[in-house]
Amino acid sequence: MKNEENLAYFLNEAKTIKPRELGKKIRIAFLASSTINGFEETMRVKCFQKGIDCITYVADYNQYNQEILNQDSELYKFKPDITFLILDTRHVLGEHFFSLYSIPHQDRKEIVYTKHKEIQNICRTFQDNFDSKLVVTSLQIPSYSPYGISEGEDYGLKDVIYKINYELFNEFQRPASPKVFIYDFNEFVSKFGENNIFNYKQFFSGDIKISTEYIPKFVNELMGYVYASSGITKKCIVLDLDNTLWGGIIGEDGFDNIKLGDNPVGRSFVEFQKRLLALNKRGIILAINSKNNFDDAIEVIQKHPNMILKEENFACVKINWDDKVVNLQKIAKELNIGLDSMVFFDDDPINQEYVRESLPGVLVVDLPKDSSQYPQIITEMKELDVLKITEEDTKRSDMYLDQKKRKELENKVGDFNEFLKQMNIEVNVQKANSFSIPRISQLTLKTNQFNLTTRRYQEEEVLKFSSSEDKIVECVKVSDKFGDNGITGTYIIEKKDNDEWIIDTFLLSCRIMGRGVEEIMMNQIIEKAKSSGIKKIKGEFIPTAKNKPAENFYEKLGFKKEDEFWVFNTDNIIKKPEHIKVIKNE
Repeated sequence: MKNEENLAYFLNEAKTIKPRELGKKIRIAFLASSTINGFEETMRVKCFQKGIDCITYVADYNQYNQEILNQDSELYKFKPDITFLILDTRHVLGEHFFSLYSIPHQDRKEIVYTKHKEIQNICRTFQDNFDSKLVVTSLQIPSYSPYGISEGEDYGLKDVIYKINYELFNEFQRPASPKVFIYDFNEFVSKFGENNIFNYKQFFSGDIKISTEYIPKFVNELMGYVYASSGITKKCIVLDLDNTLWGGIIGEDGFDNIKLGDNPVGRSFVEFQKRLLALNKRGIILAINSKNNFDDAIEVIQKHPNMILKEENFACVKINWDDKVVNLQKIAKELNIGLDSMVFFDDDPINQEYVRESLPGVLVVDLPKDSSQYPQIITEMKELDVLKITEEDTKRSDMYLDQKKRKELENKVGDFNEFLKQMNIEVNVQKANSFSIPRISQLTLKTNQFNLTTRRYQEEEVLKFSSSEDKIVECVKVSDKFGDNGITGTYIIEKKDNDEWIIDTFLLSCRIMGRGVEEIMMNQIIEKAKSSGIKKIKGEFIPTAKNKPAENFYEKLGFKKEDEFWVFNTDNIIKKPEHIKVIKNE
């Protein structure tokens, strides 16, 4: 293992972490049925390295039942954002782990039911009492059974564990349970091997079920939940071409001699591209940043028989001889995303270091010389994880292609107002529901530019708001002649009293900012307030480093500044954009 992957490294680094004002804060609790020394130190260091201020709580050994079921426990006082509950099969099954085959077949069914219900009860109690996430590890299915090759019978040891896991996955499968997640521990075992993860000597000496050598790797698996909950997942992969998407240099080797699919090296690049395409279909944006002759490089993308990624898979293409940092800045501007949303793949260590030093927000991947490792690198990146794949995610690639067509029309028409008229924009206003709540949460976590307060809300919080009589949670779905933009805006209103409402959250995706949709959203709030007899609407603008585009929004619409609030009298009128058709779904 590399030094930075050793548990000793994380234990030492944890001692050096000093309080500082970091951009993101998160409270993480660890509960377990076995010894988990080193987990919280590793988590704090990994969070610190990503700019997250992580505060941790570790429950006493095997006290997870008491911590969750007793509302006077330290866990309730701690108020975690995420709780990791690490269960192990030996503990959950108890003596049944060794004596299952001495139990009548019918009674084994009862064991599955009882053990599932025990875990279910813990999860349900957590759901009812916490406004946060619970991540529970599934039970490990051991490779060994005393029945050996005769293990295949129904309700054998492996089958019992499988059935308990199945019931948990089935019950807490999203979207039915936005608070509880089941982490498939058997995937971790498959990746690193049972004989590596479980060390008998450590188990006998201290009931350690995940060996100390593999704690950093396990915590890294859990980091995907941290990234997603903190809203710092990456959404755009920017790729070099030569020796990154294919082997060789197109300008020197030529179209017929680059390595792509016809030999072991070429097949590694094909596999890498297949992984990238799968991510693209899932919602990750792809872009190109390559120093090359454009005609030579684009010919490979358009015509090479083994090229998996096609031109339409790239939302932005920069193939030129310009500075790579400048290109990255241009890509971010054209796609209207932050540099901190980007991952950069380039085989050249000099380019890697240059981008890393110049644009610290960009995640620069340290690519090895061996291209066979590329597919593994992309599959192990937790920075791309999200808690929920929304409809907007799966359509994102098409949306960016539609965005290109919009830009072409805007340039062709010249006059912006005429461009808006020709767009045939429709805004569908909807109350928050089980379908839209994951997307609303995603927008609050990730939208930075046109966001008046930048309050970040997890899915369970949005769900709670939408069920409250004192809140209004609505979203807008935007479409036009070129396609569907999906749910791109939302607002959360607090009903303060009978005379005034307060705008808690008001945001719009930067992709459609400036087309009048934001004015339509505010009109909807004002109309709803008027019909409810509300006299005043109040809202704050809380400035950040990124939301300057929203700075003058209230003033532009006629709100008046009173102390820290902008106030609008509902007797007044805000002009409604005439080029937008509004559809209301109450």
